[in-house]
Amino acid sequence: MPLITLSWNEINKNAEAFSHAWKDAKSERSESQPFWEEFFKIFGISRRRVATYEKSVAKLSGRKGFIDLFWKGTLIVEHKSEGENLDKAYDQAIDYFPGLTDDELPRYVIVSDFKRFRLEDLDENKRYEFELKDLAKRIRLFDFILGHTKREYKDEDPVNIRAAELMGKIHDSLKENGYEGHPLEVLLVRLMFCLFADDTGIFEYGSFTYFIEHKTNVDGSDVGSKLADIFQALDIPESKRQKHLDEDIKNFPYINGGLFTETLRIPSFDSDTRKILLECCYFDWGSVSPAIFGSMFQSVMNPIERNDIGAHYTSEKNILKTINALFLDELRDEFNAHKNDKKYLQKLHNRISKMTFFDPACGCGTFLIIAYRELRKLQIEIHKILRKEGKYKQKMLLSVGDFDSDINVDSMYGIEILEFPVRIAEVALWLVDHQMNLELSNEFGDYYVRLPLKTSPNIVQENALEMDWDDFVQKDKLTCILGNPPFAGKKRRNKQQNIDMKNVCVHIKNYGILDYVCCWYVKSAEFINGTDIKVGLVSTNSITQGEQVGILWDYLLNEMGIKVHFAHRTFKWSNQSKGNAQVYVIIVGFASYDIKRKYLYDYETPTSDPIEQKAGNINPYLINEKDVILKNRRKPISNVPSISFGSMPNDGGQFLFTDSEMNIFLEKEPKAKKFIHPLISAKEFLNGDKRWCLWLKDANPSEIRKLPLVVERIENVQKNRSKSERGATIKLADTPYLFGEDRQPDSGNYILIPLHSSEHRKYIPMDILPYTSIVNNSCSIVKNAELYHFGVLTSAMHMVWVKHVCGRIKSDYRYSNTLVYNNFPWPKDPTSKQKSNVENAVRELLAIRKEYADSSLADLYGHLVMPKKLLNAHKKLDIAVERCYKSKRFNTDSQRFQYLFELYDMYVGSEK
Repeated sequence: MPLITLSWNEINKNAEAFSHAWKDAKSERSESQPFWEEFFKIFGISRRRVATYEKSVAKLSGRKGFIDLFWKGTLIVEHKSEGENLDKAYDQAIDYFPGLTDDELPRYVIVSDFKRFRLEDLDENKRYEFELKDLAKRIRLFDFILGHTKREYKDEDPVNIRAAELMGKIHDSLKENGYEGHPLEVLLVRLMFCLFADDTGIFEYGSFTYFIEHKTNVDGSDVGSKLADIFQALDIPESKRQKHLDEDIKNFPYINGGLFTETLRIPSFDSDTRKILLECCYFDWGSVSPAIFGSMFQSVMNPIERNDIGAHYTSEKNILKTINALFLDELRDEFNAHKNDKKYLQKLHNRISKMTFFDPACGCGTFLIIAYRELRKLQIEIHKILRKEGKYKQKMLLSVGDFDSDINVDSMYGIEILEFPVRIAEVALWLVDHQMNLELSNEFGDYYVRLPLKTSPNIVQENALEMDWDDFVQKDKLTCILGNPPFAGKKRRNKQQNIDMKNVCVHIKNYGILDYVCCWYVKSAEFINGTDIKVGLVSTNSITQGEQVGILWDYLLNEMGIKVHFAHRTFKWSNQSKGNAQVYVIIVGFASYDIKRKYLYDYETPTSDPIEQKAGNINPYLINEKDVILKNRRKPISNVPSISFGSMPNDGGQFLFTDSEMNIFLEKEPKAKKFIHPLISAKEFLNGDKRWCLWLKDANPSEIRKLPLVVERIENVQKNRSKSERGATIKLADTPYLFGEDRQPDSGNYILIPLHSSEHRKYIPMDILPYTSIVNNSCSIVKNAELYHFGVLTSAMHMVWVKHVCGRIKSDYRYSNTLVYNNFPWPKDPTSKQKSNVENAVRELLAIRKEYADSSLADLYGHLVMPKKLLNAHKKLDIAVERCYKSKRFNTDSQRFQYLFELYDMYVGSEK
């Protein structure tokens, strides 16, 4: 039987004819089976391809029953003679369910007595009942017969997980038999296409399943060769196929597109592998979104990760954040504003048809797939309105060829470094194109299918950072660059990625500290220079923080002249992963020209929905401010105490002791006790551990000479420093009794700030300590500090500055003296009362910390178990500090940072 090409108009006519032909039927025994044979022909489908009569089933009672018509996994029909009770017929149908396996259970139940139909959709819990004479009016209720599954795209869908599991089973079975590598990858992609085609009308519905089930040996011995025959036929036009080819193979359509061109080594199946393939066939692939195919196959190829397919799958919700702001919102706004202007809509439709998109790190093509799907949906909406206009209506009813003016898959360009994702991206784009063609068919009645494939997506296997993009895609035709390039910080880059960084960014000073994703920003900015092309990229938020801003954005803004059009501030890049890895990202949309309508999308929490706000300008820190880039400063911009690193021993461990080491040392050298001081590093400070050091800065040489173990350690320090290859360290050998770098205060108290702290803490734990506690260089110290200074530094105002300005180690804060502290805008001229309120709040906070003497600061400031009393004390301090800035409180961190940035600009402006 040829490929189904019936339009809904033809199906409606067939339904009318069927109603008329069977209006006098009455007897179940003699007429029910011919009735259902003709019913399936309404849709151009042979009943024997999909369903059987009199399926034997064991009921709960132990007796056998026989289902009138059974379509595995889809439909049960219970037919009665005219006038019989349909409720009893429905109960009888449901009574068969216990005897069916999970994969046999149907979604739909039909009961009929010729004159009446009752259709039950068990998944949707909906019932439809009507008379035979109204069948044509209700015929679209049966669109599932054509494989038209109503589909909502959800972030999380068990159907997708089940699909991955099934493909994983066949992957493992074939690989275990020695069929692996490139042939296995290509085979799986081909099977994916065939399974999807079997359920969505590319093939005659169920024909692939029928062939595997009825035309291959039960032992699986000929499955591989029969698949090869099918694949060969799919690559040959019907007119050029051999005359004596199996009729069921001959009736598969010519696909083209190159998917089936390569000759593969024939895989060996056994009975178990054949059963697994049939299990795949019985699954409803029409309910799986092509957008997940890439992620699904990535997980399939790695059995360890298969149980967590979501780790690979980027949610459609997140991808839409990029493409909506990049181009879709603007197109939809145009559409909604001109719904009554048919000429304008025709121009808009034509403009969409010519749009071209490029993902230079496309992976399995998910961004391109969803962008393409959404554009096709918008064109369908335009078609609906144009069809209502008389002069368009007649034309569009004449030929479905008019739909060929819609955007096609050859408008999608992608570069991917691995072969397998390239093949998946191509196939998934074809399949989503077919889905949209089905929507067109359903909407307008005409059956529309682009077979054989005449156009292909432009997806190539290359390293995008080595390619000249001008040779791949024409600038004058390109609309947007979009995607989610790979993330890799300086320490996580591999050898090839370091080479890529050099190739792309070598002309940018200090490019080595940039994240790998910056290559795509740089290459995109250079590519679009002087064009109207827009770019929307997802990346780690670290490129808008710390030193990277001064390196990357100075080049993008000042050398390439880009302007940010929209940005999503930091949010959690969610997926369907069971573990749901903690990845925090931003989305930046930019071009080489400016626009008036700019938008910032902010998040109250990293997982909340975005809040849209208009912006006059979006700077590299993703706030509505001028394009200012913070630079490292040697001195604070405010009149506050200076900051420095702690002291660095550079001693080879000779001056340092644990508790036990110190006790052993003092047993042998008790007179050295006066030179033993607490040594505080970030680790000991946060975790409450103790460490000690020899501090000989003020020691009298005669005293040291009387302490032989101390002298021995000094000698060892001198030897270590003398052997160094660093000139500065060799010079330090002249004073081996001193720390290599001494920045310790000589009197008073200081504020200790650990340089590294977890991103999960609401506040970086700090403390005020006496000068006798020696601080090493894993911390910073603010000398001659007062309680007021401590209060501001440990407040929400300072923390929001830290979050946006400081660099990161992995995702943890890396506090910077020159970038964070020295650029921080302190309150301008606070009153004595305001400062006093801050100091009182600090005293209360420190007193509460003492109540938890048995807990370390890491415990007290844990994001999950921070004591409520301590948290409330911090909130009270936050209010006191905010009052030093302005009278009204801030509602969000974005407001706090915006205000601080404005203050910074004012302070720096006054320097000029």
